[in-house]
Amino acid sequence: MGEMGSFGYAATPATGADAPGILVIQEWWGLMPHIKNVADRFAAEGFVALAPDLYRGASTTEPDEAAKMMMALDLDAASNQLDHAIAELQRRTGRTHIGVVGFCMGGGLAYKVACDRPDAVKALAPFYGVIPWPAAAPDYSRLSAAVQGHYAADDDSAPPDVVESLEEQLRALGKDCVMFVYPDTAHAFFNDDRPEVHDAKASALAFSRTVAHFRAHLS
Repeated sequence: MGEMGSFGYAATPATGADAPGILVIQEWWGLMPHIKNVADRFAAEGFVALAPDLYRGASTTEPDEAAKMMMALDLDAASNQLDHAIAELQRRTGRTHIGVVGFCMGGGLAYKVACDRPDAVKALAPFYGVIPWPAAAPDYSRLSAAVQGHYAADDDSAPPDVVESLEEQLRALGKDCVMFVYPDTAHAFFNDDRPEVHDAKASALAFSRTVAHFRAHLS
């Protein structure tokens, strides 16, 4: 279903490329099999999914190394890469508007790309999004996408009070926003390659909500 290419990992639905496009943004580990599987799952639901390789071939399973790789990420280069990925999705689908989903670091970048490219991003689904770089703080006033956030109840990186504050901030700006906090879950609960944190029930609910969100705003 999916294939690696110059833009990263791309997955196309059986119905072909004439379908809504989804940008899938990796966790701090790199473009791991889990993220490729997520792209495949969106393709199975009828979306063209593209996951850019922001670390350009590098990946790790060690948290300390992942943290170093994340903090060393060239944000300008990453933004250019995400812009190119958006253009590639638009080319493949023949559609101007896309959706963006991201996980952990990728969830933070999902907010950034949605604010940087309000012309293209019309639906956003950040999973436990973290923005560790001060220079990457999004200008939420530019956001035009409908936001559906997915967060863990037990998460020091993105705790529920911070999520609630962001939801209030976005709604005060007149944005279409709803945040879901899943009880008894930890950061990265959607990652089924990490059994120590994965929550199958919460993951299934979050995925079904995300698919419905993208279908509602990208059809």
